[in-house]
Amino acid sequence: MIGYAFMGKAHSHAWRTVGAFFDVPAIEQRVLVGRHAGQAAAAAARYGWAEAATDWREVVARDDIDIVDICVPGWLHADIAVAALRAGKHVLVEKPLANTVEEAERMAAAAREARAQGVVSMVGFTYRRVPALAYAQRLIAEGRLGAVREVRASYLQDWLADAQTPMTWRLRKESAGSGALGDIASHAIDQVQFLTGDAVVEVSGRLHTFVERRPGPDGPEDVTVDDAAWATLSLGSGAIASVEVSRVATGRKNSLRIEAYGTGGALAFDLERPSELDFHDGSVPAEEAGFRRIVVTEPGHPYMDAWWPPGHVIGWEHAFTHEVRDFLAAIRDGGDPSPSFEEGLQVQRVLAAVEESAAARSAIVPL
Repeated sequence: MIGYAFMGKAHSHAWRTVGAFFDVPAIEQRVLVGRHAGQAAAAAARYGWAEAATDWREVVARDDIDIVDICVPGWLHADIAVAALRAGKHVLVEKPLANTVEEAERMAAAAREARAQGVVSMVGFTYRRVPALAYAQRLIAEGRLGAVREVRASYLQDWLADAQTPMTWRLRKESAGSGALGDIASHAIDQVQFLTGDAVVEVSGRLHTFVERRPGPDGPEDVTVDDAAWATLSLGSGAIASVEVSRVATGRKNSLRIEAYGTGGALAFDLERPSELDFHDGSVPAEEAGFRRIVVTEPGHPYMDAWWPPGHVIGWEHAFTHEVRDFLAAIRDGGDPSPSFEEGLQVQRVLAAVEESAAARSAIVPL
């Protein structure tokens, strides 16, 4: 695994626990790679890795490494992923796939070439593995909502609401690519396409930076990415999706809200209530109609048969365990895990179209 901060900690937990709950090939957490030797060694010891290293190129070339898990900032994704795929390693990379469409295209091309040699790759849009959202996708695929007409997706956080919150790599375009757009709108856009099974074909977007300068180590620095983003997405089926994301939404901690409205029903989800799905069955009599709460903890719900008795909820971190489970199963079975790098590239194109539309101040951008 390359990277040991926030995502590295979450992924390490998944690698440590997956074999205890799911029937997957046995793995060894061999090497944790980081820039700083002392910090990487401390993280490796804490998170269950056998050793630490500082040169990802050397580690990727090692014969005793079969899987490379990339948990570093987006500007590093392409070079590491392409090198690992060409070395014959299976690759899992955190979202978004890259910082630019060009980088994503290079990664997708490398993934296609590697797949011909039996090497698999996947991008970590982890919320696909939240049981309630996986169940929502099942309901839509089974036609329980009829034809989906509208989807509303918002992802609101407030960790940057305070203007004195200091600068970080996530606020610099050269390292992050974009702000709330790439960081959390990528999740919302992936969910729109995952839930509906449909692709975005047209985009209109707006970006805004509310706090333009933040404290840096050597004084105030310019923020070069967006704090919030809005987009209207047209899907191939004719459905329309609205997306709103913000990292300055006071009082919202990690609220990914999804609503889908069809000709025969509707559903709603909020990540701050991750084990619940609200479902409206349009086939019931009007006198009985309305949303009802489904507690997604039954053995028949996605992934839940591996965990606890019904009614015992799981948390945010479990989606990463499910992600690793599906990735390992694809390696074992020779399958094609989803979301693929091609799907990650599609999301990257939507993100780029939002930026293009925002720069034009009203343009509708076709994909």
